[in-house]
Amino acid sequence: MAAFFEHYFDRVFGLVFRLLGDRTAAEDVTQEVFYKVYRSAHQLDPARDPGPWITAIAYNACRDLWRSGAHRMGRKSHSVEDDPVVASRLTTGTNDPERDALRNERERLVQQAIAALPEPLRTAIVLYDYEGLSHQQIADLAGIQHAAARKRYSRALAALAETLRHSFA
Repeated sequence: MAAFFEHYFDRVFGLVFRLLGDRTAAEDVTQEVFYKVYRSAHQLDPARDPGPWITAIAYNACRDLWRSGAHRMGRKSHSVEDDPVVASRLTTGTNDPERDALRNERERLVQQAIAALPEPLRTAIVLYDYEGLSHQQIADLAGIQHAAARKRYSRALAALAETLRHSFA
């Protein structure tokens, strides 16, 4: 179980953090996800990749939180540099502080724009672009048709483009 946790923690926390946009809530939900995994570990088929299974658990835990009314998406900006999972992926390895600062600012603006999207659109972007799920996998997770998942993703990209057009202008 410890090896499973080590292998999937960053993936689960990154997904939950991007979906919720709040570090504290992401920590709580990530803990809940791994508790659910622990309780269901006996059902895990060692011959199958557990990635889609744990992604579904994480997504459903976020969806449960949104539905409970206890969570209200804040519109405040979160610094990606404050999150070790995200910050480690932003490291460029160059000695050009100006370029690194510009890249970090662009990433902050993109993450802020994603966090401002309505939940269905935000979910489409995060699951497709950050988690690498197909539109069919997203449709299955969300309980919608394949065409609807593709349309949500298209709308999400359009909304993101509109928001970022003002940020980068």
